[in-house]
Amino acid sequence: MAFVNTTRVAHQGLGERFATLVADLRKAMAQRAIYRSTVRELKSLSNRELADLGIHRSMITRMAHEAAYGK
Repeated sequence: MAFVNTTRVAHQGLGERFATLVADLRKAMAQRAIYRSTVRELKSLSNRELADLGIHRSMITRMAHEAAYGK
């Protein structure tokens, strides 16, 4: 059985690669900021307030991760 692999190489200059790196870092920093603020806000709620929202304290980090990075 024969397999054919096609590979495309994107030729980017150094400036384009650096710009992509900077954009990726900014996106990662923004996602991390969303994660941290979500955790901070949810942890500041009382157990009663969390229960009203249907959230258990053990779910805070998972929910923050989903808010920042998606499922």
